[in-house]
Amino acid sequence: MDEDVDQHRSTEPRALEALYRRYAAWLRRALRRRFGADAADDLVQEAYLRLAQSRQSKVIEHPKAFLLRIAVNAGVDRQRYAERRSGAGPALAQEDPADAVDHDDLLILKEAILGLPPILRDVFILSRFEGLTYGEIAERLGISVKTVEWRMSRAIALCAARLAER
Repeated sequence: MDEDVDQHRSTEPRALEALYRRYAAWLRRALRRRFGADAADDLVQEAYLRLAQSRQSKVIEHPKAFLLRIAVNAGVDRQRYAERRSGAGPALAQEDPADAVDHDDLLILKEAILGLPPILRDVFILSRFEGLTYGEIAERLGISVKTVEWRMSRAIALCAARLAER
């Protein structure tokens, strides 16, 4: 098996170490822009811990995007928890999801999202940009949660394929 491919197997200790050495500094910089310097270090560690605890056994084709998604999800989870504890309103609506992504990657991702079939694009946008849960999306669109899950996985797969083409 190719060593480069082998080092992107997610839960193997050697692979985690290789991913950390290769992407931790980049991930920290991306997270600083979105969540601030204080939270960035914690979120990098949280991303790698979540990856280590996952049952992921497949090869990670886009490790930067995968780690960024894990870290951003962890950051959003922390923000939501803090909001619930403080009783404050959602601060997520003021955040720009593009802050944690390089400009070129953002353009390619935007094209990929706009190229999705409308039923997939709607679910993707409601989840990733409006921050709705699958249950909230299902209720809003009048579909089942399973349908939301299927559409999301299909949208992500199509976006990943589009990003892989470049």
